[in-house]
Amino acid sequence: MATVGAASTRIDDLDAWFAAITQPTALTELAVLAACVVLAWGLVWVVRRALSARDEASILFGRSILDGVMFPLLLLCLGYAAKALLAPQFPLAVFKVAIPVLLSLAVIRLGVKVLQVAFKNAPLVRALERTISWVAWIAVVLWVSGLLPSILEELDRITWKVGGSTLSVRTMIEGALTAGVVLIITLWISSAIEARLLRSATGGELSLRKAVSNATRALLMFVGLLLALSAVGIDLTALSVLGGAIGVGIGFGLQKLAASYVSGFVMLAERSVRIGDNVRVDNFEGLVTDINARYTIVRSLSGRESIVPNEMFISNRIENLSLADSRVLQSTVVSVGYDSDVELVMRLLSEAALTQDRVLRDPEPSAALTNFGAYGLEFTLNYWIIDPESGQQNLRSQINLSILKALRENNIEIPFPQQVIHSRAAR
Repeated sequence: MATVGAASTRIDDLDAWFAAITQPTALTELAVLAACVVLAWGLVWVVRRALSARDEASILFGRSILDGVMFPLLLLCLGYAAKALLAPQFPLAVFKVAIPVLLSLAVIRLGVKVLQVAFKNAPLVRALERTISWVAWIAVVLWVSGLLPSILEELDRITWKVGGSTLSVRTMIEGALTAGVVLIITLWISSAIEARLLRSATGGELSLRKAVSNATRALLMFVGLLLALSAVGIDLTALSVLGGAIGVGIGFGLQKLAASYVSGFVMLAERSVRIGDNVRVDNFEGLVTDINARYTIVRSLSGRESIVPNEMFISNRIENLSLADSRVLQSTVVSVGYDSDVELVMRLLSEAALTQDRVLRDPEPSAALTNFGAYGLEFTLNYWIIDPESGQQNLRSQINLSILKALRENNIEIPFPQQVIHSRAAR
């Protein structure tokens, strides 16, 4: 592979490579490369089977052998080892192309898998995946053809001054690549930490671990960004002015956004609202399915999801039906005629509630005469449930049907609105 920019040198090297690829030793290289592929495949299969690692969220293993990062990384290591063993024996031809291709495959698979795990279902992920693939394959073509050093030298000559620093196109490209690599590694580490923290966590423990995970990811991203800027050659002391400007912006224009972020960490730390709680916020009731740094997702029983800024959970009055006790009190009101047996009605109401398995037996359902209505006696049946997420109206409907059936079987009248009109005869 060429290492200088002269055209004649590149032609000589290409002629030598074409000559080497036609030699019988090239078949030996292909056989060794195929053996490396089979060995890498077998090792990954054994490890996946031993660890039962078939999680789509796993960066190393993925949902299949080709989906994870372990196979291309292991194949790259085996390829390097085979190249080192064969190089003293005869001139290499196949491995000169195979190693850059394997390196490109490993980089593409690593970048794509990390982005898929870190940003699930994000529309920008597909564009980033294609960008990583194009950059990697273009770099391989330029590397193998020997054009990469010449192009880098030309890009290094295009310079301009920014303050006291001199930047070039090559420096900017290398800085962008360095920043991308650092951020991908940072996302990989943070995703691994998040997966480990959130594994088999429930309730309040899940919320606390989610807070630690979000804080860890933010810290790692910040450190990775600083390392990337330092690698480019940017003086980090110059960021003090930018930090002051950001502080002023947060104080004025981004006040609500900053409040939501701070409120999110406060919620997760004090566990006043946890994943799985049944809450009522801004006249919207549902189950908390996820708590992010800026907003919380509340899913109602009808399937609708509400994205609520975390600031509302801190500054407004929130009803948490699951904070101290997951039991929820329900009631239904029934009117019967004034000539009905009060004791019998109260017993029938309690028995109707007990016909449903979701109604708690401790405390028992209770019925009480609560009002003397205009058309009849009004009774209120109170009962407790522990699973409001399974639906409340459906249970109330079943209990009302049982009440109606019991009252009809015992010939108890359910009054309907009626009016008595008194008329005076004309004198």
